Amino acid sequence: MESGLSEIGSTKMFDGFNKRYKHYSDTLGCSMTFSIYFPPSSSSSRRFPVLYWLSGLTCTDENFIIKSGAQRAASTRGIALVVPDTSPRGLNIEGEADSYDLGVGAGFYLNATQEKWKNWRMYDYIVSELPKLLSDNFSQLDTTRASISGHSMGGHGALTIYLKNLDKYKSVSAFAPIANPINCQWGQKAFTNYLGDNKAAWEEYDATCLISKFNNLSATILIDQGESDQFFPDQLLPNNFEEACKKVNAPLLLRLHPGYDHSYYFIATFIEDHITHHSQALKL
Repeated sequence: MESGLSEIGSTKMFDGFNKRYKHYSDTLGCSMTFSIYFPPSSSSSRRFPVLYWLSGLTCTDENFIIKSGAQRAASTRGIALVVPDTSPRGLNIEGEADSYDLGVGAGFYLNATQEKWKNWRMYDYIVSELPKLLSDNFSQLDTTRASISGHSMGGHGALTIYLKNLDKYKSVSAFAPIANPINCQWGQKAFTNYLGDNKAAWEEYDATCLISKFNNLSATILIDQGESDQFFPDQLLPNNFEEACKKVNAPLLLRLHPGYDHSYYFIATFIEDHITHHSQALKL
């Protein structure tokens, strides 16, 4: 492995392995961790497609690996799960940990333009630096076959990154995504701080805005939303995204689930459907 990338954890699960790594990110200017689930392989020459998972506010790379149970389906389907962190860490920017929805654990998968937050470039990290790091260091991963998914803030990240990079990802799915951030409190706070007052810049990171421009999709967008999710009515706004998809005939399957909340219990219940969705797009 290239210098600076080290394995810091390994656990066997469903005959594959959860591995955790640390490296220095030139994009973010700090050390970063990420996790990979490698499915079992009977052949050293077999290469696995990649499903990136982007986590939500306050999360690290560990929440999904520990709580989702996605490894069962990933093992069966032969998909590697790649789970990055949610923001730069350890930079000690003033106020970076003052609130759960800005700064540490709240990168919003964008490239910040405001000087204070100039290291918050999670968009470039996810789209460019991390895939190159994977292809340079893990011969068993086929990063040319990739899909992307996520939850809440990470669902926002997955949708926006997918729509702006349709050549890089075969499919997208999301659990309870922040689907129209320019119109909710979380998005307005983050975008004001990271991007300033230029509303046109905000729209570049809003799936409901982007779908009008980027809608030549090869796979249906899958979104699952719990109807008892406390953030559903005011923060997530999937119905706005649904309306925008209808206007341009973009294929969307939005499933509303009575009684389910915003938690990993909800994700664990339906994650197998998402793995199946991506495995079909990845032609497994």
